[in-house]
Formats: sequence, structure tokens, C-alpha cells
Amino acid sequence: MKATIERATLLKGLSHVQSVVERRNTIPILSNVLIEATAEGTLKLMATDLDLQINEHVAAAVDQPGAITVSAHTLFDIVRKLPEGSQVALSAAEGRMTIMAGRAKFSLATLPRDDFPVIAEGELPVQFELPAETLKQIIDKTRFAISTEETRYYLNGIFLHVSDDPTPVLKAAATDGHRLARVTVVRPDGAEGMPDVIVPRKCVAELRKLLDEIDGSVGVSLSNTKIRFDLGQALLTSKLIDGTFPDYSRVIPTGNDRILKIDPRAFQEGVDRVSTIATEKTRAVKMALDRDKIILSVTSPENGTAAEEVPGDYSAQPFEIGFNSRYLLDILAQLEGDTVEVHLADAAAPTLIRENDKSPALYVIMPMRV
Repeated sequence: MKATIERATLLKGLSHVQSVVERRNTIPILSNVLIEATAEGTLKLMATDLDLQINEHVAAAVDQPGAITVSAHTLFDIVRKLPEGSQVALSAAEGRMTIMAGRAKFSLATLPRDDFPVIAEGELPVQFELPAETLKQIIDKTRFAISTEETRYYLNGIFLHVSDDPTPVLKAAATDGHRLARVTVVRPDGAEGMPDVIVPRKCVAELRKLLDEIDGSVGVSLSNTKIRFDLGQALLTSKLIDGTFPDYSRVIPTGNDRILKIDPRAFQEGVDRVSTIATEKTRAVKMALDRDKIILSVTSPENGTAAEEVPGDYSAQPFEIGFNSRYLLDILAQLEGDTVEVHLADAAAPTLIRENDKSPALYVIMPMRV
């Protein structure tokens, strides 16, 4: 294999594929990136961790087609440190890969391409397109609520499903048992009859990175077990989480009649300030609600107390409720409007937070004892 490629082009492609590769691997070839130079003048890059696979193709001047695998992180670090604007010459023969740019020359050990595992996609019968902006919104407004508990593996991703209420929609939800985030968008053409799927956390993170470079639409193809995102130069394929996502609609409160309307920025800054003295053990922030004012307070046995009054529109009965300050801040960070509605019931019931009844996103947070 012999090919020459511009450093910036190679670096961009490698930056996408190497982040899929785990730092520690018991199977040596999983630390490698598969590089294939084709007679058509493209360099195909591929990496996998057996659950997630990324394929990327970049333009290159190919003198001799061929394929080889080489350490992904090492190659990425080398290319990153090469001089800007340089042409990188790659050649592979007899178990070594030579990388030359300017006066620099590297020789790396390789493994044969035939040993490289490829995720068998099988049939992906459901196919539709989503604007990159919509996909970004879905991810940004839900992924903070993805659970990191390995024992509840079925919560370790974003749940995607379609429904007809009352118009055809695609819903994305994530929960860790303490808070729930859900986004509703118009169902794209082709998504009807789509199976309910759970997209794993790592796939979500890699997809979100790639979306920053996409302006148009993203092709989505899926089956019961796999999902593939077509991002133009990059193809991201992932296994889906094999589990049943709980019926989250049961925890979305419908009868919470104490409504607080508040400026999310002022609320967020107030919560952030008083939670400065909170510790790992005492993350709770107490909200004392009275007519058109909310007093936020935190009590920490180690650090002392903090309180702040924030204005809000509230006319129901006065009462007190506590929340985990970090969970509350995560939700408030996603709200973009000038006002937010907080639908409360009592100190022990789930609380609903949303911008208004027309907004695509809604959040549910469980209270804490304070």
C-alpha cells in the first residue's frame, strides 16, 4: 500500500475514528485502525470496539492500493504532531507501516487486515432522514439523563420510539431513575412501523461529535438489533441495547396543579450560587415557595448555610420541596426560553419542568427529602 494525503485531511478522519477505539484492549487488533487505499483515490479508515463501528473515507493520492491495520492512537498522535500543511506519505510492507512527512519518518508495527473484525449489519429495513439540527437537539436535551449504572443496562442509552398522539411523532427519552428527559419531534417519513430501540451512550457521544460538522440531513437506518447513521463521509454503526425500556409515561405527572413560572437563568444562577456550599452528601437544595417568591437554601453540616430569594410567578399554597441541585442545574441548562413552568404537586411527588405546553422537550425530576 502506498498513498499520499494532506495532513489536515488525514487528521480530521483519524480524529473521528480513533475516539471509538478503547484505550485498553484485551484483543490487540481492536486497538488498531484499518486503513485501506483504493484505486479510486480514497483512503478508507475504520475502527471498532465490537459494539460500535465507524467508517470514514477521505481523498488521497493512491500509488498502490492495499490495506493494513495500525495502532489508532499512535498514528493519530503522530499525525497531530506533524507540521501543518505537510503532505503525509503512508506505505506498508512486510508487517511495518512507514509514515513520512517533511524530515520526519516513523515506522510502526502492523497487523493484517484479514484479522480485523467487522460488525455484520444484516438487513436494516427502517430508513429515514433527520436534519442534523434535530438530531443535535434530541441528543443535547436528553443525554444528561442517561443512567451510568451498569446493573440497569437498559437505561444506558436514549430510547427512541414512534407514536400517534394525536399526530405522528418520534420521541426520544432518557432516565436514570432520578430524572427523566423527553423530546418529541415530527415523525420523519419512513419511520412508521419502526421498532422501539435503545441507542447506547457511547454511540450517542460519538454521533454528537460528528454532528458538529454536518449541515444537512443524516440518514438513519435501523433494525431490532443495529442502527446506522450516514453522515456523508462517515458511517457510524452500532449495536442496540438488548433490553426493555420502562414505560416512562407513567412517571410524567398530569395533575400537578401548583404552577411556578420563573426565569430559568435567574433560577439557574440562584441554585448554582447556594449549592456552592453543598457537599457530595448534601446535594439537596430546598425551595420554599410563597406568593411570587421562592427562597432557595442549602444547609451543609460541614460548610454552613446559604439562602437566596428569587422572584417568580406563584399563587398556589405555600410549601417546601427539595431537589438534588446537580440534577436541577442539568435540566435548567437545557431550557432556552425566557420563562419556564415548574408543575408541582407536593414534597414527595415527581415535578414536571418545561418551557410551555408547546415546547418539544419536557423534564421530570424526583424530589429529595430535606
